[in-house]
Amino acid sequence: MNDRVTPQHLSPETVLEQMKKQGVTHVVWLPDSETNWLYLLMKAEPTLTLVAVPREGTAASIAAGLAAGGKKPLILIQNTGLMESGDSIRGWLLGLDIPVVLMVGLRGWTRHGVTTDTAAVYTERFLNAFNINYYLVESDADAERISVAFGEAEKTRRPVAILVGDEYHGFNK
Repeated sequence: MNDRVTPQHLSPETVLEQMKKQGVTHVVWLPDSETNWLYLLMKAEPTLTLVAVPREGTAASIAAGLAAGGKKPLILIQNTGLMESGDSIRGWLLGLDIPVVLMVGLRGWTRHGVTTDTAAVYTERFLNAFNINYYLVESDADAERISVAFGEAEKTRRPVAILVGDEYHGFNK
């Protein structure tokens, strides 16, 4: 009998572990209430620099500059911000072949039932329009997909997205 209970959410500790494993140096993000526990862990991690942006649309250009300077950024945004960032993603990340992972909160998505929030409805369509591959991560059991995304970004020299399917609920504990 296994006494360990498998978490049914994506814990902030697991996400931070994956960031460290992949050598992330900077997290470019728009601060929000959904990622409070992850924020506290990232803030306390000496190997990470947090770069807050006023709008998600600026995250791609900042991440591109960091990558050009030899750093390894991660973009942490919500799906609505991802869609706002379309022109920056096109011009900076895709136009300059920047291998960056976008960790995207999939607001409004539901595995069971009918997804009625258009933010969730359009997220995958948006990524497909830009030919950006993505991986769904719903729980700690899926966390290895984060490493897969980083490997793919490096190999293809393109952005790759992680869609966090629980809207960061685990990040709030």
